[in-house]
Amino acid sequence: MAGFSIHSGSFSGYTFDAMRHAEIPFEWATAAFFLAFAGFAAKAGVVPLHVWLPEAHPAAPSNVSSLMSGVMLKTAIYGIVRVTFDLIHIFPWWWGAAVLTLGLISAVLGVLYALMQHDLKRLLAYHSVENIGIILIGIGLAMIFKSFDLPLLAALSLIAGLYHTMNHAMFKGLLFMGAGSVLHVTGERNMEEMGGLIHRMPWTAALFLIGCVSIAALPPFNGFVSEWLTFQAFLLSPSLPNSLIRLLIPMGAALLALTGALAAACFVKAFGVTFLGHWRGHHNPHAHEANWPMRAGMIMSALACLGLGILPTVFIDWMDIIAEQFTGTTIALSASAYGWMWLTPVSYERASYSGTIVFIGILVVVLAAYLLLHVRPGAIRRVPIWDCGFEKINHRMQYNATSFSMPIRRIFGYLFRIKEETELSPQPGHKAFPKKIHYHLSIRDRFWGWLYKPIVEASFWLSRKVGKLQQGRIQAYLIYSFVTIIILLVFLR
Repeated sequence: MAGFSIHSGSFSGYTFDAMRHAEIPFEWATAAFFLAFAGFAAKAGVVPLHVWLPEAHPAAPSNVSSLMSGVMLKTAIYGIVRVTFDLIHIFPWWWGAAVLTLGLISAVLGVLYALMQHDLKRLLAYHSVENIGIILIGIGLAMIFKSFDLPLLAALSLIAGLYHTMNHAMFKGLLFMGAGSVLHVTGERNMEEMGGLIHRMPWTAALFLIGCVSIAALPPFNGFVSEWLTFQAFLLSPSLPNSLIRLLIPMGAALLALTGALAAACFVKAFGVTFLGHWRGHHNPHAHEANWPMRAGMIMSALACLGLGILPTVFIDWMDIIAEQFTGTTIALSASAYGWMWLTPVSYERASYSGTIVFIGILVVVLAAYLLLHVRPGAIRRVPIWDCGFEKINHRMQYNATSFSMPIRRIFGYLFRIKEETELSPQPGHKAFPKKIHYHLSIRDRFWGWLYKPIVEASFWLSRKVGKLQQGRIQAYLIYSFVTIIILLVFLR
């Protein structure tokens, strides 16, 4: 509200058309942009304003979480793009550098926070922080290229960000619906209490796997296309006339690559711990497959992930009008110059990708593996698990979510507030062999302690002080009303 008031209230008016044609000083435009960006960033869950997001998703029903992540967060992206490119539309390069930097921080920290989670929905919520960061990377690059008068690269970056916006709505909606199916039939969100669900929920497992492959940016699904376009924007950029930008561009590409690798590791953990192995829980959930209406929603999202992955030129043609309006040029002609099968964002000689050919190649490999291993009798033999000669393995000896993320927790542990506790219950006469070991791991977001907790505590303190005004006596309330009327008469006369 403050940003819009600065932009419109004093200089132009409150209509969008008036804001577009407003002539306002640079200092006021800067204040309006960063105030509006802060508000939209809080709605989108950009670091450090992200802490509410992983608290909201686990509390919400899974279908609501799907809409929150797929639609509600995207309204903030719409607001950022609309204010930046449409209403202000003239900005220096360092505005884009600030957006790019916050996008990189959100992407890396979001995926690291997700890797530490045991709650399946909380893990997906932190991945929303990561993917919002990837979207902001594209928007920030577009702002930088436009400020240096590189319209083709600005259009490519903006299309990459908008394409990832649509992709994220599809695969994150699919993943939240899959998590909702698991929660519906097991009553569990804690991955430490799951396992082996692929045998009882084959449809959900297969569709959840499509969501995992998509969000991990693996071809031929949609997440790969938008991240590949973002990499092209990084790698195809010429030498820009600013030393800070020349440092930020390659560093951004490296951090985006790190984010992609960590996202793949995170969803190996999410899918493997949830659906593979044996049941780790202490109770038998009597799990069964989700009903057909639940499966239908996941199937439609999975088909959208595949369609966006193998037919990107079709969808880029649809959204290219936005890039033309905001950057002055398009990439549709170059992107589909060699037909609908090939995506060539700038030129065929520089880079090209065909999701259709990749999809056909993967189908051929899968079919060949099936024919070689499953059709011939005796090609597959089942034997006991070998573990250094010790075969008495039970379900409690499997890798779980905690053990899977331990190496990354050791490397990046300084980014979190980690508390580990181990309690031993000794056996009488056998202290070296405890009867029971209880291990407790607590991982907290540092931004909660740095930013949100002081505000919450100050709010509670102020509320307690103000609460003393509630005397419970009608005489006190009449005095409050009388004083309020006197003040209004004095200042509104």
